[in-house]
Amino acid sequence: MALRDLIPRNNGSREVSLHRNEANPFLALHREMNRLFDDAFRSFDVAPFSSQAMGWPNVEVNETGNEVKVIAELPGLEEKDVNLELRDGLLTISGEKRSETEDKERRFSERYYGRFERSIPVDDVDQDKVEASFKNGVLTVTLPKLPTAQQKVKQIAINSK
Repeated sequence: MALRDLIPRNNGSREVSLHRNEANPFLALHREMNRLFDDAFRSFDVAPFSSQAMGWPNVEVNETGNEVKVIAELPGLEEKDVNLELRDGLLTISGEKRSETEDKERRFSERYYGRFERSIPVDDVDQDKVEASFKNGVLTVTLPKLPTAQQKVKQIAINSK
């Protein structure tokens, strides 16, 4: 049994973190510690520490021969609340979600604040032609592939016997 088999997997986030090459080792350690605590508290469904409670975005990744399209659901957020970064073959979507509720009749108020981050590995994309749009809480990122990456794809015919 390999050591990788013992590492818990959560929507691919653990796999992504293993392949990350960051220049600052302290920042990498900080992100890994955050993921460790998120994974530990997620099993207890503790709301303040749960990534789902913090607005962890649901992400859909579609790849064709010409491009990679990433669609992230970010309900309740605006474009200014979201950061998008492409570095060393890693697309990172991050941001902050804030929520405030006040009921003067019952004399209570609730405030919620949390950060989220999601990283998706993307290889062989043309960084100069990447496009992103944000509409109605849905972020769509289109990453065209480099011509050399498009040539690497080969269709294989399946023969029936």
